Amino acid sequence: QVQLVESGGGLVQAGGSLRLSCAASGNILSVKTMGWYRQAPGKQRELVATISSIRSTNYADSVKGRFTISGDNAKTAVYLQMNSLKPEDTAVYYCNYQRVDGRDFWGQGTQVTVSS
Repeated sequence: QVQLVESGGGLVQAGGSLRLSCAASGNILSVKTMGWYRQAPGKQRELVATISSIRSTNYADSVKGRFTISGDNAKTAVYLQMNSLKPEDTAVYYCNYQRVDGRDFWGQGTQVTVSS
């Protein structure tokens, strides 16, 4: 099992910044990808950004140039720096870990609200 706990969400004005953190524990040695997803009201959960065990990153087009994902080498934490936030970034943000055995693990989510 992998346990994930997110923090850092909150209310911010458009143009502002937030930094999300995800602390991981448990069987994380076989984790191949860490990432952030988000789900806005009435919409499906969508990928925001991922980082692999070899530090390769991937971003949704909507956040490229504004968000930066990073993680520590021990895979015990993953971060999402969010700059130039827009009202359409409002959502619950979820941390995700994927292991090499194909299993997915999710955090409980943290709310990000961007006011116009």
